[in-house]
Amino acid sequence: MAEEERLRADLEARSDVDAARMKRYLAMPDLSRTSTSPIAEIVKRVKELPIVKGFDVIEIPEIVPASISFDLFDFPDDHPARSTSDTYYADDKNILRTHDTVFWYYYLNQPEIKARIANGESLGTLCYGKVYRKDEIDRRHMNIFHQMGGWYLVPDSEKTLVLDDLKNILSEIVQSVFGKETEYRFLDDIFPYTDPSLQVEVKIGDEWVEILGGGMPKKSVLKKMGLEGYNGWAFGFGLERLAIISMELPDIRLLWSDDDRVKKQLRLGTKFKEVSKYPSIIRDISFIVNKDFEPNNYFDLVRDVIGDTAEQMELIDKYENEEKLGVGKVSYAYRITYRSLDRTLTNEEVNALHKELETATVKNFGAIIR
Repeated sequence: MAEEERLRADLEARSDVDAARMKRYLAMPDLSRTSTSPIAEIVKRVKELPIVKGFDVIEIPEIVPASISFDLFDFPDDHPARSTSDTYYADDKNILRTHDTVFWYYYLNQPEIKARIANGESLGTLCYGKVYRKDEIDRRHMNIFHQMGGWYLVPDSEKTLVLDDLKNILSEIVQSVFGKETEYRFLDDIFPYTDPSLQVEVKIGDEWVEILGGGMPKKSVLKKMGLEGYNGWAFGFGLERLAIISMELPDIRLLWSDDDRVKKQLRLGTKFKEVSKYPSIIRDISFIVNKDFEPNNYFDLVRDVIGDTAEQMELIDKYENEEKLGVGKVSYAYRITYRSLDRTLTNEEVNALHKELETATVKNFGAIIR
């Protein structure tokens, strides 16, 4: 934790755009620890399940070494998550955590846990909180969201856990959040750090939706973290997805709302009813940029300028034509839906925001507005 304090202090001392952005994201509340949030209610329900009752709960740094996040967990060298267009880098070696599975490393390196391992004890752990990934702008995605993960490890000399043991815990999680009558299924999946791996889908109407993932931690991964002679199961899931499905929320931004009319409705299992949905205003932005342009980085800029009035951003055109645009150039056109969750936006407000976005696009990406 002392290292994270140093990294946060380094961020605080910086005044560049990237640092300002990360400082703002880190300062946002952790909804998994906000008692009035449905995100925290999901955490509570999972923690109360008999199968994980008594598990250790660990809090881990929000700024972690990339080597821990990726190398220790067998992410291939060319994995997209390593890219600066997918992950927020606090500096060359440290990132805002992209998955809460990094708790494995921090948990196993606690002195008291090492003592328990030396005694051949079983280990059960839960971890939850914010994670950060660059993402598109729409009503289902944010670049800051919450995950919850857990694992259970036993000495090989005691027993060998199997995939059915994991399925039992995942079944209990599904039923605790969605109800005993929920229809769900297990499918094979692939994760860098578990093998075999699986995912859970629940049936929503006529559609199957993935909500959970898990698997058996690879012995090779555990060994890299200094643990041998143990086996177990592990799981992880995004809390927003479960909340959105449970309440049929039309917009992920509602989970962060301060509007009392919204907050009093945010109860798991209760269908959300629109509270005077304010009208949207549509604006298009079209520009020419270099081919190395990364859309995820642009979405961050849009969030900086427009804030949470950006409901959706849709790519409506992209093309290359050296004769018209020049060598190494590409044209993008986006349609932005402006809508506030709290009030009606005026055309004048949106026009001013859109003009500010055009100016920032030119300044930050060397774009030519069309």
